[in-house]
Amino acid sequence: MTIRIGVDVGGSFTDFAVLDTTSGKVTTLKVFSRPDDPGAEIMLALDILRDRDGLHADAVTGFAHGTTVGINTVIQRNGEALALFTTRNFEDVLEVARLKIPQIHNLYSRRPAPLIRRECVFGIDERTLASGDILAAPRRDDVTAAVEAARALGCRGMVIAFLHAYRNPANEQAVKAMIAEIAPDMAVVASAETWPIIREYERTITAVISGYVRPRVSHYLDRFEDRLRQRGVVCPLLITKSNGGVMGLDQARAECVQMILSGTASGVIGAGHLARASGFDRVLSLDIGGTSADVAVIVDGEPQYGVGETIGDFHIHIPSVSVSSVGQGGGSIAWVDDLGVLQVGPKSAGSTPGPACYGRGGVAPTITDAMAVQNLIGHLPLGYGAVSVDHAAARAAFAPLAERLDSPVELVAADVLAIAVSGMFAEVSGLISRFAIDPREFHLFAFGGAGPMLACFLARELDLKGIVVPPAPGVVSAFGGLIADLKNDFIATLYREATSEAMEEVAGVFGTLVGRARAWLEQQGHEGPGALRLSADMRYAGQSFEIETPIESTWVDSPDLDSLRSAFHGEHARVYGHADTEGAVQIVNLRVVIMAATPKPSLVKPDGATGPLQPTLTVAAHFYGRPHQVPVFVRDDIRPGHRVPSPAIIAQDDTTTVIPPGFATEVDRFGNLVITRDRR
Repeated sequence: MTIRIGVDVGGSFTDFAVLDTTSGKVTTLKVFSRPDDPGAEIMLALDILRDRDGLHADAVTGFAHGTTVGINTVIQRNGEALALFTTRNFEDVLEVARLKIPQIHNLYSRRPAPLIRRECVFGIDERTLASGDILAAPRRDDVTAAVEAARALGCRGMVIAFLHAYRNPANEQAVKAMIAEIAPDMAVVASAETWPIIREYERTITAVISGYVRPRVSHYLDRFEDRLRQRGVVCPLLITKSNGGVMGLDQARAECVQMILSGTASGVIGAGHLARASGFDRVLSLDIGGTSADVAVIVDGEPQYGVGETIGDFHIHIPSVSVSSVGQGGGSIAWVDDLGVLQVGPKSAGSTPGPACYGRGGVAPTITDAMAVQNLIGHLPLGYGAVSVDHAAARAAFAPLAERLDSPVELVAADVLAIAVSGMFAEVSGLISRFAIDPREFHLFAFGGAGPMLACFLARELDLKGIVVPPAPGVVSAFGGLIADLKNDFIATLYREATSEAMEEVAGVFGTLVGRARAWLEQQGHEGPGALRLSADMRYAGQSFEIETPIESTWVDSPDLDSLRSAFHGEHARVYGHADTEGAVQIVNLRVVIMAATPKPSLVKPDGATGPLQPTLTVAAHFYGRPHQVPVFVRDDIRPGHRVPSPAIIAQDDTTTVIPPGFATEVDRFGNLVITRDRR
């Protein structure tokens, strides 16, 4: 027997999805995360899988891992102390940024402090023109002085981001070589190597984030690899990427920025695969873990992609699955501000100490505790037996809030859920507007440890078509890492008007990018050409922003300017509702994505119902602050053809699905819970 393993390390739990490549069977597991000892949870899980299922390390032929270490480093601002070398007189690039404040309607809103202190930014006398010609080369004495000053300020790494380096990176590379001789102990990141895009701030902040997280990411990956090798796992180890693919450890260490949204993207990829295989072509994925709720748009199994995703206080400009995140997860803490207003998050109890009801030392009231106070969870063990919910501890955690607000604990708990759902609603509404979708045409695909708990409450507010809860919702992110394809992005700035004369240069640049893409795939150990996707960032002359437009390779091989322009006009009309077919079109960037598919398991169709569905027990619970007698069902007892009454609670190893009054639930042929709201 050989197996492949997908792992997702979350704020509270670490999830495992294990594929038996012979039988196609997928087994799952959850263990508590260990932020105090990263990697220990993976070792523990391997021991459990060995003892429980007879799965041994020497049988592992694939291991894909999603991690939040990069994004957590940015959020917590505990990354490397960096210096920034920029073109002389452009030292304020991080402070100026894009002159936008985070909340445009809040006059007191402030832009976040840069990740690099202003005194650690050094201007270098060099200049590259927009044409790529070198006007002034950097001098060694200038670089030496900057390195010595940076070291004196305690900087342990350096980022180089020069003007127009996207066009010609020679000056950046020259300075990088000088630093390697002057201070070989200093880690150096060059912006044009990280992501060679035209806009100065966007290129600089992307390189800064890459350098900022590199030491922690590298240390984590080294420990991760060492522990697995010591345990006997000898197969290539893969890391999930922000673009929804996977890459090897060497690339992950060198290009840390590519894995910033590692864990988040895995969940979207897993949800997309399961939704498409189950016949749901339009879904909003809802992944709620211990610290956040993440939502993405998925059409025909394909998530929407973009650049400029928010990482902590900053936007990162690499291709990523477009995900909107809000700081309301199962471990998010409820509190009262100085004005006496009840708030929820973004601070989370995490896995240590965790929600009060977990019995691991937590005392702060969380969203999970709010569910326990209302008796909506905890009637069977959670987390594969790792948690037995302590309802009394949850009520004790909420007692101070209830006293301060002069309200019963059940009503305060209901208010906490309402606030959490309203925060998710605001964020998801923006995503819906961004992609111009009609929510009435979309199902909410709920997963994560807390997604099925809150899905119905959110779907009702958004007026969605329905909710889908897969058979193993708690480990969808781990499953996404298991099935993710090898994938990498390549970009080059062209910045030319789309004319017949420019088509020869377009063909040349695409040829270079395709060559680099195929070489990368070969380096990953894949045999075969892989699948290529070509696109161009285009705009009308005078516009400030581009639209990524898919390109057919035949338009490049046999220059077809008319098809290229027509494709852009069509994409502009789709996005903005109009197009200027006579207007001058500019090609800003050319992009190539290469992909190689990994094996995908087929969905198992469980046996149909043979009799009526019976609850395991009935409990007194609260919905919206009102008492109800609620049946509790075990997920393993629910079969295709069954109908679940409402209200209801459905318990399983990896999560709890909560169905409020006014919803109807059926089970499809794949065992998915399909929940719809009664609109009468």
